[in-house]
Amino acid sequence: MAQRINEVNSYLVSIFNDVLMIEERTLQTSQFKDVSIKEMHTIDAIGMYVEHTTSEVARKLGITVGTLTVSVNNLVRKGYVNRVRSEIDRRVVTLALTKKGRLLYRLHDKFHRDMVNETINEMDDKESEVLMHGLKNLHGFLKRTKEQLPD
Repeated sequence: MAQRINEVNSYLVSIFNDVLMIEERTLQTSQFKDVSIKEMHTIDAIGMYVEHTTSEVARKLGITVGTLTVSVNNLVRKGYVNRVRSEIDRRVVTLALTKKGRLLYRLHDKFHRDMVNETINEMDDKESEVLMHGLKNLHGFLKRTKEQLPD
């Protein structure tokens, strides 16, 4: 069992590092080289289809509104994000991706979809259910651990 734990740990650490490195290198060598990986994750959290408030996006990312504001200011300046004032209540401001931001979002999303498709490509239903069970366990552990962290 200890050998299996070490093997799974090795794969998880390697996968995590590889995903971040690939995302970062892809950004650096693309037309989106002005975007950091942190800003890319902000774009991902803003999303394509539903406008979110700054508080909602900050909560999704697990950061403060102040920290997010710095990132959003940069993304607005670079042309990836717009602040949209509500017609109903002018005090409410939501975040939306520009055309350029939506293009980057779709490219990033495609990488993730390709990665998942490659992972489950040759799995039967039972194998993919077992993978999902393990991923749900991991997600639960990470969520509980995150909740225990100090603010």
